[in-house]
Amino acid sequence: MPLLPGAEPFRRDGGEVGVLVCHGFTGSPQSVRPWAEYLADRGLTVALPLLPGHGTRWQDMQLTTWQDWYAEVDRELRALTERCSRVFVCGLSMGGALALRLAAKHGDAISGVAVVNPANKLHDAAAPLLPVLRHLVRTTKGVVSDIAKPGAEEVGYERVPLHAADSLRRFFGQVDSELPGVTQPLLVMTSPQDHVVPAADSERILARVSSTDVRQTLLERSYHVATLDHDAEQIFRDTFAFITRLAPEASDAADAAQEGTAARGGA
Repeated sequence: MPLLPGAEPFRRDGGEVGVLVCHGFTGSPQSVRPWAEYLADRGLTVALPLLPGHGTRWQDMQLTTWQDWYAEVDRELRALTERCSRVFVCGLSMGGALALRLAAKHGDAISGVAVVNPANKLHDAAAPLLPVLRHLVRTTKGVVSDIAKPGAEEVGYERVPLHAADSLRRFFGQVDSELPGVTQPLLVMTSPQDHVVPAADSERILARVSSTDVRQTLLERSYHVATLDHDAEQIFRDTFAFITRLAPEASDAADAAQEGTAARGGA
């Protein structure tokens, strides 16, 4: 099945500090690619996988579950830990939940977690009925492109398959129970005006993790897909600053990458 434009996974080798970036539910790598590219341009080794069932058509997602999505990011993380001396995980929305579960499961193998509008619960009143509704109704309206910035669009599905939505509901419950196992430094970036994931999800995550090094940034000008919105550059800068504070060697990789770019430009 052909991929939607921009839905291709992204990987780039760099220095000894690696970053795994996770996209959200019904979205694709396109929604977080600028984030991944910003970090890669500064000499980090970056992996941004395409989650199973995403990036093609919603019918493909109907056949997948949260175990499939998590298994993909888990494989990518293991590959990064073999390649890099330090690894960080990042994610948007459900990608944030995936990143937090990786942190809870992999412990010291992960040096820090940075999430944007991380999802923790399905808040729709019909969510408790999904185990039954998914057998009666195939899809509901999609949730892509909640963006304040004019002209910015997210590549993803216009319909949400209810089998996958019910699996997402169960996944959130699983992650919520595992949040106390998150001990790594944590950066949470939250949009107060988010029409998909309320800020209450960030607050619950912050209240339940065991991390002692915790920072929160408010994205005042952006909606849910903040990585494509007005505050995108702030997200990128804050994430890189977070990583270099915890892994100073990342600054050396950034200097080397900039010197290489300058040398190519002068050639």
